[in-house]
Amino acid sequence: MALLLLLFLVVSVVKAAQDAFIGVNLGTDLSNMPSPTQVAALLKAQQIRHVRLYDADRAMLIALANTGIRVTVSVPNDELLGVGQSNATAANWVARNVVAHVPATNITAIAVGSEVLTSLPNAAPVLVNALKFINTALVAANLDNQIKVSTPHSSSIILDSFPPSQAFFNRSWDPVMVPLLKFLQSTGSYLMLNVYPYYDYMGSNGVIPLDYALFRPLPPNKEAVDANTLLHYTNVFDAVVDAAYFAMAYLNFTNIPIVVTESGWPSEGDKSEPDATVNNADTYNSNLIRHVLNNTGTPKHPGVSVSTYIYELYNEDLKPGALSEQNWGLFEANGAPVYILHLTGSGMVLANDTTNQTFCTASSGADPKMLQAALDWACGPGKVDCSPLLQGKPCYEPDNVAAHASYAFDTYYRQMGMASGTCYFNGVASVTTTDPSHGSCIFPGSGKNGTFINGTTLAPSSNSTASSAVGQSFHGGVRSPLFIAFVVWSAFF
Repeated sequence: MALLLLLFLVVSVVKAAQDAFIGVNLGTDLSNMPSPTQVAALLKAQQIRHVRLYDADRAMLIALANTGIRVTVSVPNDELLGVGQSNATAANWVARNVVAHVPATNITAIAVGSEVLTSLPNAAPVLVNALKFINTALVAANLDNQIKVSTPHSSSIILDSFPPSQAFFNRSWDPVMVPLLKFLQSTGSYLMLNVYPYYDYMGSNGVIPLDYALFRPLPPNKEAVDANTLLHYTNVFDAVVDAAYFAMAYLNFTNIPIVVTESGWPSEGDKSEPDATVNNADTYNSNLIRHVLNNTGTPKHPGVSVSTYIYELYNEDLKPGALSEQNWGLFEANGAPVYILHLTGSGMVLANDTTNQTFCTASSGADPKMLQAALDWACGPGKVDCSPLLQGKPCYEPDNVAAHASYAFDTYYRQMGMASGTCYFNGVASVTTTDPSHGSCIFPGSGKNGTFINGTTLAPSSNSTASSAVGQSFHGGVRSPLFIAFVVWSAFF
């Protein structure tokens, strides 16, 4: 029995690590909000596989259909009272905003309200009922195993959060938190928590070091130590997450996982916000992504990563309040990155790597015929110089369609300035931070053998010729009949 329990615990930890992901929040307070189709294209180009919506916008859900992107939809706060007071209203909400879109749109979670206890306390008495009513509708639709229901909380509901082992939820909310945690436990859901080290740092009056908030390495004598557990904390994020674990344990709930539904750092602020800078935003989000995807876990639960949604995809120029409120985004409305993340080694997520070490390659397991068609398009209408792929040239070996397509895709990606949507090729290409160069075959984005201007490799001159490469097939000698479909792409690209 003890061995079985040990195996179960090991499997649980491994599964938690495997399930770790980075997602993004999609705010819409923009004066020039991109269309749903453009948003979906940016998500795909950046290999973002999880997105949280603050509503259940029909057009956005349609645009996300058949992308495989996992979507969290939300019951907005202004609809919460209605949903929490009527089972029928909740059932209608699920029918209209969930059942109507699955399975084409991969909805995996419903966030009921947002920071209700701290921002809409008058709705707190109906919050748990709202979750239960929504879940009952999912059960009726046989979707409760696929879609989990929870509600995002501000970390400010945790009191005495350091040391984490002494943390507890604001006791005035026990009548809500206890039944809420029982619901999460019984449905196999998770606690949604918004974690903002930026605000913890700003409100600490210098007590919290900036490096501690930004995940920067600290010497051992600068690490925060929980005197009760002797656990060492090297960053604010882990301390807040562990405080939530301990707060749940204080109420005798020890097996509810945590998903961080919001975390980020602003890239610009007013005079009273001197640490809202591009460099700090880049540092925080880059380190956060690595921290989550490396399955580092927290000191209380090492190896059990906490999946996290970055706040947020776009800068929202219409957001009221301080200047920083408008500058949490990773991208501008036109798809240009606000800053380029340092993500080398973090895998295929968020392609805007500051070192310029991002590459467009053939997706693992892609259909060979689709790859061949994409290769043909790149070397033809795409105007890629594919002569290095000819026999006897540096990139001929290995002579297979995936290797040849990867070189052509990356070349096209570079000459298009790595713009969003230029590493898609009908789904058979993806962005990676692993340099695919090999032997004497140096990819355009490698920097091992090329000229860089402002971090971007120079694309071939418009006068450069593809020589006899254009119009040839570079794998198997047979042009795929799907080539015609790719010619149509030229208008898009």
